[in-house]
Amino acid sequence: MKIRQICILVALTMTIGLGCSIAQATANKPNVVLIMADDLGYGDLGCYNGWIKTPHIDSIARRGLLFTDYHSNGSSCSPTRAALMTGRYQQRAGIPSVIAADLKHPAHYGGLQLHETTIAECFKRQKYASAIFGKWHLGYYPKYNPTHQGFDRFVGYVSGNIDFRSHVDQAGVFDWWHNLKPSTEKGYSTHLITSHAVEFIRASKQRPFFLYVPHEAPHYPYQGPKDAAYRTVNGVFDNKGIRTDSKEAYREMVEEMDNGVGAILTALTDGGIIDNTIVIFCSDNGATTLGSNGLLRGYKGTNFEGGHRVPCVVQWPNRLEAGKQSAQLIASMDLLPSLFGLASLKLPGNVRLDGLDLSNQVLNTQKPIERTLIWNGVAIRRGRWKYMAAQKGLPSDSLFDLDSDSSESINKIERHPIVANAFRVELARWKTEMEKTKTLQPTRPK
Repeated sequence: MKIRQICILVALTMTIGLGCSIAQATANKPNVVLIMADDLGYGDLGCYNGWIKTPHIDSIARRGLLFTDYHSNGSSCSPTRAALMTGRYQQRAGIPSVIAADLKHPAHYGGLQLHETTIAECFKRQKYASAIFGKWHLGYYPKYNPTHQGFDRFVGYVSGNIDFRSHVDQAGVFDWWHNLKPSTEKGYSTHLITSHAVEFIRASKQRPFFLYVPHEAPHYPYQGPKDAAYRTVNGVFDNKGIRTDSKEAYREMVEEMDNGVGAILTALTDGGIIDNTIVIFCSDNGATTLGSNGLLRGYKGTNFEGGHRVPCVVQWPNRLEAGKQSAQLIASMDLLPSLFGLASLKLPGNVRLDGLDLSNQVLNTQKPIERTLIWNGVAIRRGRWKYMAAQKGLPSDSLFDLDSDSSESINKIERHPIVANAFRVELARWKTEMEKTKTLQPTRPK
């Protein structure tokens, strides 16, 4: 055999061997599909004894695990998303409140800064493909685009909400993107988000993937799938929509999102990968007054349980036992470390997290652990106790026993002053730490 032929044969053998080793290295890594609703309440879904029929989301709970004490890190959009992306308190990322659509608002110019390590970047280092289809809301400007934050593909919008048909945000700006370019793609946003997610799944079966599907529904504007566009660029309009039966529109929006979840589950099944795919469905905060937070007190934007205790269901047929419930106290920022724990993946060494790896508690629902969570520097929870400093809707500081009073109706602070004072001290220490370590955000255009 000639030398040239021998070299070609050796090179071919090495290439095949390398391909096999890569395939072997990724073969057992689970895919991850994270679906998040916008402003969906604890009492909206069927599987939480809610008022809306959601058979496909319910099926995730039936085939896997339903959390009864899952919480969004914030009680509004951007903060929760910052915590979910980084695995840290959103205050560290400098995003304690909503990134505003109004150009005159100082918070309009901030975003998730590029030095932050995201969940997508962590998966990317494990050779995962990654994509986001839907709502970003972590920065309006191109430098904050999710394609700079570890996502291979992005189709969706960067603002807090858009007209479901015309794709115009509440500031009158057109907002629908394919990666870094505006796109005139037509369609109802829920349908578009679903179709791109399904297309990505079908194209990614040969490689593990992380798919993030942050839906617009049921955030305003309240538009069902049969409703026409009403927002126009630079137009004057009611942000919440023109439907007079807003609650019915809300229901239609949730049901259409549920259909989208069904389409994603079908794509995973048809592709033969559903057994090795972790599917999570959750919400970014509690419902507004149009939705239901069940027996919980408060709504979106408040620090009561109704503002941040939200639905979360998970399935992974390969590992999770079907039909279980978990009382583990868990939050958005825990998803990053917990997913890596479930998948037996190693996190990058430079990642510093506030969230906990609760994979053992997910796998063994009988052994929840006690931990501490803080909301917005004014509410703190550990075990049965939740302390809340005086704030809007709460004229004095309060201590609630959530084991016996999940509706936060009985203030027990006079009976347990030592517990309350310990929480006060802990909150003050936390606020000082967050202030020292927070990322500074621009407050005007550069």
